[in-house]
Amino acid sequence: MLGLPAHVTACLFDLDGVLTQTARVHNAAWRVTFDEFLRRRAAANNEPFTPFDPDEDYRRYVDGRPRYDGVRRFLSSRDIVLPEGTPDDPPEAETVHGLGNCKNVRLLQELRTHGVDAYPGSVRYLRAVTDAGLRRAVVTASANGCEVVAAAGLEELLEVRVDGLVARAEKLRGKPEPDTFLAGAERLGVAPGNAAVFEDALAGVAAGRAGDFGYVVGVDRVGQADALLAHGADIVVRDLAELIENREPGA
Repeated sequence: MLGLPAHVTACLFDLDGVLTQTARVHNAAWRVTFDEFLRRRAAANNEPFTPFDPDEDYRRYVDGRPRYDGVRRFLSSRDIVLPEGTPDDPPEAETVHGLGNCKNVRLLQELRTHGVDAYPGSVRYLRAVTDAGLRRAVVTASANGCEVVAAAGLEELLEVRVDGLVARAEKLRGKPEPDTFLAGAERLGVAPGNAAVFEDALAGVAAGRAGDFGYVVGVDRVGQADALLAHGADIVVRDLAELIENREPGA
């Protein structure tokens, strides 16, 4: 028993926070990046420094979103407008792309130093889904999806990857739009109504609901079960292993 409706034949998994324990690393990289920028800006304008909130700001503006979208949304919340720049901007450039690239440099340094751990319950669930013959894809806003999947040892359990690089190349809108999940389902050859989405981010859950997917599983790692349900989750679990222990919905 996988805890899924009988009509579900494919699973679309978010990466950070659902399969791998990298959400905290992303959060820390965002916090350091934004705080350094905000501190410089406050000093230059003789204004008080208000730091990035790793709880509220992270959840509302950057969690689950493409990197540059996260920069835009957070800066907008502070009424800050920066030049867009280009994806090739150096990390010290005070542009949208520069800040995003700075965050990515910090993230990669952390990943290469400390590696990536997968959630044991998620690995157990992935193996159960694989054994049951369901199709499997990872759908992530991260441009580092390939590296993270490999570092976590999950390559053999995932058939398809739609990540930030794919989204950029194919001009797919980021979560909360459903484009990347729809691309994952298409690559697996299944209709959205026959696929389940697994997400820990509010934007990701909203994307699953917007795409009319057959089932949306919210994964609550930080105590936001009510918000996940409000954004469209059909069920919320703290760990994917709970689904193996639950009866199939409607059974």
